[in-house]
This record gives sequence, structure tokens and C-alpha cells, in this order.
Amino acid sequence: MVFKKMLGALGIGAPSVDTVLPNPNTRPGLVLAGQVNLTGGSHDARLDQVTVSLVTRVEVEAGGEEHDALAEFHRVGVGSAIALGQGQHLSLPFQILIPWETPVTDLYGHRLHGMTMGLRTEVAIPGAIDRGDLDAVHVHPLPVQERILEAFARLGFTFKGADLEYGRLHGVPQTLPFYQEIEYYAAPQYASGIREVELTFVASEHGVDIVLEFDKRGGLFTPGHDSYGRYRVSHADTDRVDWTAQVDGWVREALSQRQGLLGGHGHPGYGHPGYGHPGHGGHHRGGGMGGVVAGAVGGAALGFAGGMVAGEVFDSFGGDDDGGGEEFSEE
Repeated sequence: MVFKKMLGALGIGAPSVDTVLPNPNTRPGLVLAGQVNLTGGSHDARLDQVTVSLVTRVEVEAGGEEHDALAEFHRVGVGSAIALGQGQHLSLPFQILIPWETPVTDLYGHRLHGMTMGLRTEVAIPGAIDRGDLDAVHVHPLPVQERILEAFARLGFTFKGADLEYGRLHGVPQTLPFYQEIEYYAAPQYASGIREVELTFVASEHGVDIVLEFDKRGGLFTPGHDSYGRYRVSHADTDRVDWTAQVDGWVREALSQRQGLLGGHGHPGYGHPGYGHPGHGGHHRGGGMGGVVAGAVGGAALGFAGGMVAGEVFDSFGGDDDGGGEEFSEE
């Protein structure tokens, strides 16, 4: 952050904390590095513990109604039993491993509408916890996720929004208590059969599970219904699959199937098309972090014209960085 926040729990003359992220852009599976800078106040202080954690906004359904909650889903310790003298400057470096299932928040320089992600700094002192700093974090897609998102855009799907749902997908291994839904309006060539598509990625070090939920249109004598598909791709498939053809095949497979089955808790139980692997086809460009911001396909072309600036990211947390609102943790 560009300011230092006073540790209000210590009262007048308290120390200040300033967390610095030299590069707030990251991807699942990478390490995010930074440092917590502490400056002593007008008197000596003892800090029991300093931690940083990843927080985001999640939709929670309870009693038939939905509400937002602040979710802390990964935390690491930065320092403990710290004696901070009057006016003393102390820098505590840290590294936090971004979980593989961390949701995507940005693509080609655009914040996905509906997504928030921050790194929160907490300082524990005797008898109190002060949430002293909140910094925006930008999570870009893994290369194989990026190719699939590009394919949806090339096929003419229009981005609608993204959110996080509290819960678990039936039959999909998850380590986090929520999953991301990236929503699209159907491309014109599929619009006679489907209205919208929801795309979910559940990544691991070995590959990515892809869950597709299709809102299918009804016929003259048949109601509309949802159809589901689940596939697994390897990170090694990134540059050896024609993803536009692959995604087109997934969509057309869904158009041809009958109503999907539902598993427990209203989540999809996967039958046909089942648990498939992509075919191999054309070659696509590779992707390092440099390609994240300056890709061959621009954000506007991908349908992500809207975005959020850093200040709006903080506003979307609704003041929860200083302790307000409902919260749950996953450590």
C-alpha cells in the first residue's frame, strides 16, 4: 500500500504497518513475495504475531437466501514475539504460495467483473488483533485455463460475470471450500439450444478439472433444463490442443445430451459426457507472466471490457479489512 496504517488496537502513539507487494500479479501454484514494514510508535511495543492471508468475497446460501461473506482461505506466519522499539523500523519478508484452486481475478489487464482478492495483514498484540493492511492481489489464469477462456471468446461467447460459490462440486476433488463460476451468454451458433454457460476450473499441480453447466432452452412441449459436463486436462495439453475445436466439441456434446443428473446438494453428478480428455490438434503460443498482460487476444475481444480499479477492489470488501461483517476461514 502507499500508506502506513496505525495499529489502532495499541492506542495513541501506536506503531504502523505497511505491507508491500513488489509485484501483485500471480498465478495459481506460484509464490507471491512481499514484506511487512513495521515502524515503532511513541513507545515500545510487543507484537505477538504478524500474519498475512488471502481473502476474497464468497456467496453463501443459507435458509434459501444468498449473502456475501468474507472468506480467508490461506494464511502464513511472517513473524512472532517481536519487540518493536520506539521509532524502530523493521522489515519482515514473506512468501505465500498461491493455492492451485485460487480463482482467476484478472485476464489481459482486466479485472473480471464480480471478483475481488486481497492480501490481508494481521498483527496480534496481547489481548487483541489488529487488521492493519489490505493489498489487492491479481490472479491470472494458468496457461491451459487461458487457452480455454480464449476459445470461448473466439467462438463468440459473451462474458456475463464471475462469482465464488461456497460449497463443493460433487465428484470433483477440492481443497478450498468454494469454487468459481465464470458465466457466459451463449454464442449465436448455439443460442437455439442454450441460453448461458457457467465454467468452473478446479486446478491442481497435475492438471485442471473443467466443469460446464449449460442452461438449455426448452422446446414446444419440453421445459428448459440444465446440462452438465466434466473434463480433465493436463498442463501439458496447453500447447498441443486446438482449444477452439475442443470447446466447440464440448458445447455440441452438451446440446445433444438429455437432461443431466444432479448429485448431492444440488451440484452436478456427472454422467455423459462424463470425464473426458481433450483431443490433440493445432499448436498455440506458450504463456509466461509476460503474456498475461500483453496477449495476442485483447481483453475487449475476450468480452472482458469492464473491470475494477484497485480502489474499487477495496470498496467491495465493505470495510471487512478492519473487522466488520461476517467471515469464515479455511486454514
